[in-house]
Amino acid sequence: MSTTWYNRHVLPYLLDFACSLKPIQVQRRSLIPLACGHVLEIGIGTGLNLAYYDRTRVERIVGLDPALDMHPLAAKRIQQTGLTVELVGLSAERIPFEAAQFDTVVITYSLCSIPDPLAALKEMHRVLKRQGRLIFCEHGAAPDASVRCWQDRLTPAWSRLAGGCQLNRDIPQLLRQAGFQPDTLEKAYLPGPRPLTYSYWGTATPRQ
Repeated sequence: MSTTWYNRHVLPYLLDFACSLKPIQVQRRSLIPLACGHVLEIGIGTGLNLAYYDRTRVERIVGLDPALDMHPLAAKRIQQTGLTVELVGLSAERIPFEAAQFDTVVITYSLCSIPDPLAALKEMHRVLKRQGRLIFCEHGAAPDASVRCWQDRLTPAWSRLAGGCQLNRDIPQLLRQAGFQPDTLEKAYLPGPRPLTYSYWGTATPRQ
């Protein structure tokens, strides 16, 4: 099985299934309705967030994702929700918009697979309006040393299977380094294997 065939025909459906599990959908349901105005969603993937946007609060959604093979599933969900969504097939390290263009940036379970997450977060900071808000939900480095050790061991093989996903990224540290101040930050193990399920979620604003 070639890597290209796997990435095109298998990986999108595996990721769609994994990111559709009930605990993750609960997170989406609590966070995504907070988005308002002009919204940039990083790693829109198969469009799992689309059902949770509040159509009375959102004016425009731009979905950024380099994996064009994900977009057919996203297109179906866009049609189902009736939202106006522009899909842009690029990675987040160089977001093709001028500074201070968006009221909200949304990123859910995508920061793990961006090759340069700090550069991407700095770009999100750049395109957010001064009073804008970042909504995030990500898995990452666990606080327990034994679990973190397994994350470090598993990441090389896991990354090859899961589209570049890294299990051990320090999400709060990356946010701070990029210039974000978390307004709310929750963290916990979700149900499932502990090396895969330690999650961080909440909102953050750009430090001025």
